[in-house]
Amino acid sequence: MIMAMSANAKSCPCFGLFLESKCSLKMKKNQVGMRKHKNSKKIRKTIVNELGGQYEEVFNDVKLELRNCFTAKAVRTVLYQLYEMNPPQYIWLHNFIAENDPADGKRFLRILAKEYQDLAERVMITRLHLYGKWIKQCDHGEIYKEISDENLELMRERLLETIVWPAADEKTTD
Repeated sequence: MIMAMSANAKSCPCFGLFLESKCSLKMKKNQVGMRKHKNSKKIRKTIVNELGGQYEEVFNDVKLELRNCFTAKAVRTVLYQLYEMNPPQYIWLHNFIAENDPADGKRFLRILAKEYQDLAERVMITRLHLYGKWIKQCDHGEIYKEISDENLELMRERLLETIVWPAADEKTTD
């Protein structure tokens, strides 16, 4: 089903596509520390060892998140290209995205390949190209420094929030 584009959609080729926020980690209800037990009607808090971010040497969750982010970025790139070069395909892909979330990259591409093989291949090639470009530009030392600086900034902000400053009109005497 192809819908006509509104004036807002025409001014922004990615109208309705908010992939940046969808690249964040998604957790199932059972993975946030709350579980419903079969014999009990109330919810009991239990410690769950299914969350990502455990202290282990494997970073498969991070690799999956990166692949999903590159898929989402590739979808936005192809969508923008189609907006300029092939409006009917743009409309089709835009509507497909509205029904299928690109944040789960593998699932999204599997469904897209069944419905429109050429577009799926284009997104896959674009995803690989964007990753190769990112690897060449990626400075791991810089990323480490940015994380460290951001941590320091956040801790400083929190420290300043917790300090009780003496009132300006109080005088200290020795």
